[in-house]
Amino acid sequence: KLFLSAHEHDVRAALEAGFPAARVFAQSMTEADKHPNEIRIAFDGDAVLFSDEAERIFKKDGLPAFTEHERSKALQPLPPGPFKPLLDAIHKLQQETAQNSPIRIRTALVTARSAPAHERAIRTLMQWNISIDEAMFLGGLEKGPFLKEFEPDFFFDDQTGHCESATQAGPVGHVISGIANQSE
Repeated sequence: KLFLSAHEHDVRAALEAGFPAARVFAQSMTEADKHPNEIRIAFDGDAVLFSDEAERIFKKDGLPAFTEHERSKALQPLPPGPFKPLLDAIHKLQQETAQNSPIRIRTALVTARSAPAHERAIRTLMQWNISIDEAMFLGGLEKGPFLKEFEPDFFFDDQTGHCESATQAGPVGHVISGIANQSE
């Protein structure tokens, strides 16, 4: 359900073939024993869990157009992104092991979105019938300090800058998808 590699070419090929894939940041901090009874996985929203539809509006027309786009489509779920199959698998695993497993899987959405664009992300997860444990709507703030508090075992994001910021919190996977990763 997941392909990880340090090689960008291999990750791009896996994503193009329809598999959740990310380039592992070699400089990511690793402390696997921080939470021995939990596995913590954090995801960015746009271009990772969700399509980059809204991010394309932001890049092309700016924040006011993005905000209006998301406000007008608040009731319409976002299309799935490349990591929705992985989130589905994790959610099923959480449900199957909730009562009998000594290890808990904890998930978080860590996104630059803020009000009113947060509503569409929440409604999308509800429409997918997927629960996450934590949601952080950062309004463009640097993700690293917030992730440092969550202490993920792995974080996935499509933007290099967010990935670099997140390396102080734990292992990071760069999801090379969406408009932020298109060659000029």
